Amino acid sequence: MIKRLDKEPCISENCQLHNVELGEYTEVGIYNVFENIKLDDFSYTGQFCTLQNVEIGKFSNIASMVRIGPTDHPMDRPTMHHFTYRRMKYGFAETDDELFYQWRAEQVAYIGHDTWIGHGAIIMPNVRIGNGAVVGSGAVVTKDVDPYTIVVGVPAKPIRQRFAEDTVRKLEEIKWWDWSYETIKERLDDFYLPINEFTDKYYKAGD
Repeated sequence: MIKRLDKEPCISENCQLHNVELGEYTEVGIYNVFENIKLDDFSYTGQFCTLQNVEIGKFSNIASMVRIGPTDHPMDRPTMHHFTYRRMKYGFAETDDELFYQWRAEQVAYIGHDTWIGHGAIIMPNVRIGNGAVVGSGAVVTKDVDPYTIVVGVPAKPIRQRFAEDTVRKLEEIKWWDWSYETIKERLDDFYLPINEFTDKYYKAGD
Protein backbone atom coordinates (compact mmCIF):
# COMPACT_ATOMS: atom_id res chain seq x y z
CA MET A 1 0.00 0.00 0.00
CA ILE A 2 1.36 3.41 -0.99
CA LYS A 3 1.70 5.89 1.86
CA ARG A 4 0.02 9.15 0.96
CA LEU A 5 2.09 12.20 1.85
CA ASP A 6 0.56 15.26 3.48
CA LYS A 7 1.60 18.53 5.06
CA GLU A 8 3.36 16.69 7.89
CA PRO A 9 6.87 15.55 6.77
CA CYS A 10 7.39 11.81 6.42
CA ILE A 11 10.60 10.71 8.18
CA SER A 12 11.69 7.11 7.69
CA GLU A 13 13.37 4.82 10.20
CA ASN A 14 16.87 5.26 11.65
CA CYS A 15 17.41 8.89 10.67
CA GLN A 16 19.57 11.41 12.53
CA LEU A 17 18.27 14.96 12.14
CA HIS A 18 19.89 18.01 13.74
CA ASN A 19 18.80 21.60 13.12
CA VAL A 20 16.45 20.68 10.28
CA GLU A 21 13.56 22.53 8.65
CA LEU A 22 11.24 20.30 6.61
CA GLY A 23 8.51 21.64 4.33
CA GLU A 24 5.12 20.21 3.47
CA TYR A 25 4.83 16.93 1.54
CA THR A 26 8.52 16.18 2.14
CA GLU A 27 9.97 12.70 2.61
CA VAL A 28 13.24 11.61 4.23
CA GLY A 29 14.53 8.16 3.31
CA ILE A 30 15.79 5.51 5.74
CA TYR A 31 19.20 5.94 7.38
CA ASN A 32 19.53 9.60 6.41
CA VAL A 33 21.77 11.99 8.33
CA PHE A 34 20.81 15.69 8.17
CA GLU A 35 22.67 18.55 9.85
CA ASN A 36 21.78 22.21 9.30
CA ILE A 37 19.30 21.46 6.51
CA LYS A 38 16.32 23.16 4.90
CA LEU A 39 14.26 20.79 2.73
CA ASP A 40 11.47 22.75 1.07
CA ASP A 41 8.00 21.58 0.02
CA PHE A 42 7.58 18.35 -1.99
CA SER A 43 11.31 17.52 -1.95
CA TYR A 44 12.53 14.08 -0.92
CA THR A 45 15.64 11.98 -0.35
CA GLY A 46 16.27 8.30 -0.96
CA GLN A 47 17.94 5.96 1.51
CA PHE A 48 21.41 6.40 3.03
CA CYS A 49 21.84 10.11 2.21
CA THR A 50 24.07 12.43 4.24
CA LEU A 51 23.40 16.15 3.96
CA GLN A 52 25.18 18.90 5.87
CA ASN A 53 24.78 22.67 5.60
CA VAL A 54 22.39 22.64 2.64
CA GLU A 55 19.36 24.63 1.52
CA ILE A 56 17.16 22.63 -0.86
CA GLY A 57 14.34 24.11 -2.93
CA LYS A 58 10.93 22.69 -3.76
CA PHE A 59 10.27 19.53 -5.76
CA SER A 60 13.88 18.35 -5.54
CA ASN A 61 14.43 14.66 -6.31
CA ILE A 62 17.43 13.30 -4.41
CA ALA A 63 18.33 9.67 -5.04
CA SER A 64 19.86 7.22 -2.58
CA MET A 65 23.40 7.48 -1.18
CA VAL A 66 23.78 11.15 -2.12
CA ARG A 67 26.28 13.25 -0.16
CA ILE A 68 25.77 17.02 -0.12
CA GLY A 69 28.07 19.41 1.72
CA PRO A 70 30.80 17.05 2.93
CA THR A 71 32.62 18.98 5.62
CA ASP A 72 36.29 19.93 5.28
CA HIS A 73 39.22 19.12 7.50
CA PRO A 74 41.59 21.97 8.45
CA MET A 75 44.19 21.55 5.68
CA ASP A 76 46.13 24.66 6.72
CA ARG A 77 47.06 23.21 10.13
CA PRO A 78 50.05 20.98 10.90
CA THR A 79 47.57 18.10 11.14
CA MET A 80 44.20 17.56 9.50
CA HIS A 81 43.10 15.13 12.22
CA HIS A 82 39.99 16.10 14.16
CA PHE A 83 41.73 16.11 17.54
CA THR A 84 42.40 19.82 16.88
CA TYR A 85 38.67 20.64 16.78
CA ARG A 86 37.13 17.67 18.62
CA ARG A 87 39.47 18.32 21.51
CA MET A 88 37.13 17.14 24.26
CA LYS A 89 36.81 13.70 22.68
CA TYR A 90 40.51 13.07 23.30
CA GLY A 91 40.73 14.86 26.65
CA PHE A 92 42.99 17.54 25.18
CA ALA A 93 40.84 20.49 26.30
CA GLU A 94 37.62 21.39 28.10
CA THR A 95 36.04 22.87 24.95
CA ASP A 96 35.96 22.07 21.25
CA ASP A 97 37.02 24.46 18.49
CA GLU A 98 33.67 26.20 18.00
CA LEU A 99 35.09 28.73 15.54
CA PHE A 100 36.04 25.92 13.18
CA TYR A 101 32.58 24.36 13.47
CA GLN A 102 31.01 27.75 12.79
CA TRP A 103 33.18 28.18 9.68
CA ARG A 104 32.10 24.77 8.37
CA ALA A 105 28.42 25.57 8.95
CA GLU A 106 28.79 28.72 6.88
CA GLN A 107 29.89 26.78 3.78
CA VAL A 108 26.32 26.33 2.57
CA ALA A 109 25.35 24.47 -0.62
CA TYR A 110 22.18 25.46 -2.48
CA ILE A 111 20.01 23.05 -4.47
CA GLY A 112 17.39 24.68 -6.70
CA HIS A 113 13.77 23.84 -7.37
CA ASP A 114 12.76 20.83 -9.48
CA THR A 115 16.28 19.38 -9.48
CA TRP A 116 17.34 15.75 -9.81
CA ILE A 117 20.42 14.55 -7.95
CA GLY A 118 21.38 11.07 -9.14
CA HIS A 119 22.39 8.02 -7.12
CA GLY A 120 25.65 8.37 -5.23
CA ALA A 121 26.37 11.93 -6.37
CA ILE A 122 28.56 14.19 -4.23
CA ILE A 123 27.99 17.95 -4.14
CA MET A 124 30.68 19.96 -2.43
CA PRO A 125 30.15 22.86 0.03
CA ASN A 126 29.35 26.33 -1.38
CA VAL A 127 28.13 24.86 -4.69
CA ARG A 128 24.87 26.17 -6.17
CA ILE A 129 22.74 23.85 -8.32
CA GLY A 130 20.33 25.85 -10.51
CA ASN A 131 16.63 25.22 -10.91
CA GLY A 132 15.75 22.27 -13.11
CA ALA A 133 19.33 20.97 -13.23
CA VAL A 134 20.29 17.28 -13.31
CA VAL A 135 23.35 15.81 -11.57
CA GLY A 136 24.26 12.39 -12.96
CA SER A 137 24.77 9.32 -10.79
CA GLY A 138 28.22 9.19 -9.21
CA ALA A 139 29.10 12.74 -10.24
CA VAL A 140 31.30 14.91 -8.03
CA VAL A 141 30.15 18.51 -8.32
CA THR A 142 32.79 21.09 -7.41
CA LYS A 143 31.40 24.12 -9.31
CA ASP A 144 28.04 25.82 -9.72
CA VAL A 145 25.59 24.27 -12.17
CA ASP A 146 23.45 26.51 -14.37
CA PRO A 147 19.66 26.10 -14.42
CA TYR A 148 18.30 23.24 -16.55
CA THR A 149 21.80 21.90 -17.23
CA ILE A 150 22.79 18.22 -17.06
CA VAL A 151 26.21 17.50 -15.54
CA VAL A 152 28.02 14.17 -15.21
CA GLY A 153 31.45 12.81 -14.32
CA VAL A 154 34.32 13.40 -11.92
CA PRO A 155 34.65 16.30 -11.70
CA ALA A 156 31.17 17.00 -13.04
CA LYS A 157 30.96 18.79 -16.39
CA PRO A 158 27.97 19.93 -18.46
CA ILE A 159 26.90 17.64 -21.29
CA ARG A 160 23.80 19.48 -22.47
CA GLN A 161 20.92 21.81 -21.64
CA ARG A 162 17.53 20.26 -21.02
CA PHE A 163 15.73 22.97 -22.98
CA ALA A 164 16.42 25.90 -25.28
CA GLU A 165 17.49 29.16 -23.65
CA ASP A 166 14.15 30.85 -24.33
CA THR A 167 12.26 27.95 -22.73
CA VAL A 168 14.48 28.08 -19.66
CA ARG A 169 13.87 31.80 -19.34
CA LYS A 170 10.11 31.27 -19.47
CA LEU A 171 10.22 28.47 -16.89
CA GLU A 172 12.29 30.63 -14.55
CA GLU A 173 9.70 33.40 -14.85
CA ILE A 174 6.65 31.13 -14.55
CA LYS A 175 7.99 29.64 -11.30
CA TRP A 176 5.40 26.89 -11.28
CA TRP A 177 7.02 25.45 -8.15
CA ASP A 178 5.53 28.37 -6.21
CA TRP A 179 1.98 27.44 -7.24
CA SER A 180 -0.25 26.25 -4.43
CA TYR A 181 -1.15 22.61 -3.91
CA GLU A 182 -4.65 23.33 -5.20
CA THR A 183 -3.34 25.07 -8.33
CA ILE A 184 -0.98 22.23 -9.21
CA LYS A 185 -3.77 19.70 -8.70
CA GLU A 186 -6.10 21.74 -10.90
CA ARG A 187 -3.48 22.09 -13.64
CA LEU A 188 -2.06 18.57 -13.38
CA ASP A 189 -2.91 17.64 -16.96
CA ASP A 190 -0.84 20.58 -18.22
CA PHE A 191 2.32 18.96 -16.84
CA TYR A 192 1.97 16.32 -19.56
CA LEU A 193 1.97 18.91 -22.35
CA PRO A 194 4.98 19.38 -24.66
CA ILE A 195 7.29 21.82 -22.91
CA ASN A 196 6.73 24.67 -25.37
CA GLU A 197 2.96 24.40 -25.03
CA PHE A 198 3.29 24.52 -21.25
CA THR A 199 5.57 27.57 -21.25
CA ASP A 200 3.55 29.40 -23.88
CA LYS A 201 0.34 28.87 -21.93
CA TYR A 202 1.59 30.09 -18.58
CA TYR A 203 4.19 32.60 -19.68
CA LYS A 204 1.61 34.45 -21.76
CA ALA A 205 -0.82 34.34 -18.88
CA GLY A 206 1.81 35.89 -16.65
CA ASP A 207 0.91 33.34 -14.01
